[in-house]
Amino acid sequence: MPYFHVVFTLPAAIADIALQNPALLYDLLLRTSAETMQEIAADPKHLGAEIGFLSVLHTWGQNLMHHPHVHCVVPGGGLAPDGERWIGCRENFFLPVRVLSRVFRGKFLERLRRAYDGSTLKFFGSLGKYRNSATFRRLLNEAYRREWVVYAKPPFGGPEQVLKYLARYTHRVAISNQRLRSMEGDHVSFEWKDYAHGQLRRTMTLTALEFIRRFLLHVLPARFVRIRQYGFLANCQRKAKLEVCRRWLNAARVPEPEPGGDADVTSTPPAEAVDRCPNCGVARMRRVEEKMRPSTQQVFDSWPFDSS
Repeated sequence: MPYFHVVFTLPAAIADIALQNPALLYDLLLRTSAETMQEIAADPKHLGAEIGFLSVLHTWGQNLMHHPHVHCVVPGGGLAPDGERWIGCRENFFLPVRVLSRVFRGKFLERLRRAYDGSTLKFFGSLGKYRNSATFRRLLNEAYRREWVVYAKPPFGGPEQVLKYLARYTHRVAISNQRLRSMEGDHVSFEWKDYAHGQLRRTMTLTALEFIRRFLLHVLPARFVRIRQYGFLANCQRKAKLEVCRRWLNAARVPEPEPGGDADVTSTPPAEAVDRCPNCGVARMRRVEEKMRPSTQQVFDSWPFDSS
């Protein structure tokens, strides 16, 4: 079946607050975007079904600046409320993005207001002005008047394309090695895509200090879960729900991996499998050298900058 790609983005003023309150607002972004999708999809005026999807949090743009947004990968349909049939989406259309945008905006700002009233938000530096409740209310009112960016990208071609997307996209960091062009003196150059001007590929050069500062903007809070599943793909009910989905779609049942088989990642692989080439699966590898991860003290001892 087709899969849809939906993106929810925070406006810049709210993103600034998220940078100073990442655990709270990133969680709020994931939760409210998921609730919005489920609520609109369950409405009989739109789809009238229970959907399932996967959400991935990203916090960066192409230029490494702070740009929190959520990517959602959604199968094109869902289960009827009674679970007795599958309801498919219209061709090349999932849900109305304007409705998604406005419901998402309302849910997020209402939860943000509650967090402020509960004194759980922190404000530092230039955002210290929001400690004044009247100033913060004006921010909320202005955010309510703006259109929030929610858009649906063209649907994926099928399950194979979804898997390729997830394999290269879900566990990315802010910049890949392939985009790095040079490091000369105390400057770093990297390639970026200028979406505002026809997705032109450009090269940006930053001081090493600024490059590191931008990169560190995207280090998430400890133990924060940035990939989450919802609806019939939620961990607590996925196995049972997928059986129902496959039944109504006349899809082949996926066999469960046998304990101790190749898919059992908890088992210890045989010695011959460890030495086998991971590419061809036939040739044997010869151990040349073993390297241990350096200790923290070793890293600091080799640090090239003056510690002062």
